[in-house]
Parts: sequence; structure tokens; C-alpha cells
Amino acid sequence: MGARHGGRRAALQALYALDANPGLAPRAAAERALEEGRGAVDRDLALDLVEGAWTHRDELDRRISEASRRWRLDRMDRVDRSVLRLAVYELVRGADPPVPVVLDEAVELAKEFGTDESAGFVNGILDRIARECRRDEPGSPRN
Repeated sequence: MGARHGGRRAALQALYALDANPGLAPRAAAERALEEGRGAVDRDLALDLVEGAWTHRDELDRRISEASRRWRLDRMDRVDRSVLRLAVYELVRGADPPVPVVLDEAVELAKEFGTDESAGFVNGILDRIARECRRDEPGSPRN
């Protein structure tokens, strides 16, 4: 596992904790996840992802809700919702990392922490959102 994957893993754990306990401070949730982490971790990436995704969660949730055809956000599994927030934040904030990397990382996190259906669910939602966000980027899903 690379340091960037470790950073995303810690960010996911922090976002999950924040979703379960919204009164937590994003930085505190991230610091705790980083303390409990194992392996190489890109600390700066983790902190940036947690603070950004949590701060912009209303916009991210709107995008996720629009892309989800049959699932309301409040009915989604908490892990899936957290993975989606993390990945959508990476998609909307700019061209780094490329779409295939964002999708692959999200699917891997969904496999590791979610249910048997999580990876396919997350991939389907993110594919729709990536079509909107980064339409012209090489390697992005086509319409």
C-alpha cells in the first residue's frame, strides 16, 4: 500500500467517524484516524481530503444524490456514502489525480471496508459523476 492510498484510507475512516458523529471536529477525526493507521500514510493528503470533503459535503451530497438513481443518500450504507464523498471531492477539486485513479482507489476502499455490493455501487455512482466533472480529461468515462 502506497502513502497516498494510506492517506485516502485514513481520510475514509475519519469521514466515516464524522458521519456517525457530526459533532466531531474534522481535524480531530483525521488526527485520530492517522494515529490508528498502519503502513505508509500521506498525512497532508489525509488532512486535506477530510477537511475538504467534510466542508463541502452539502455540494458533494447533492452530486451523489443526483447520480444515484434508486438510493437516497440517507439510505446508503455509511461506508459507501463516506467513500463517495471522498472520491467526489477528489473529482470536483481538480485534475489531480486522474479519473481512473480516483475510481480505482474508491473501489478498492469500498472492497476493503464495505459490503459485497459496495464496490459495484460506488463504481456506478462515480462513473456518472466523473462524466459530468471531467468530461474532457483523457481516461475519463465517455458519454
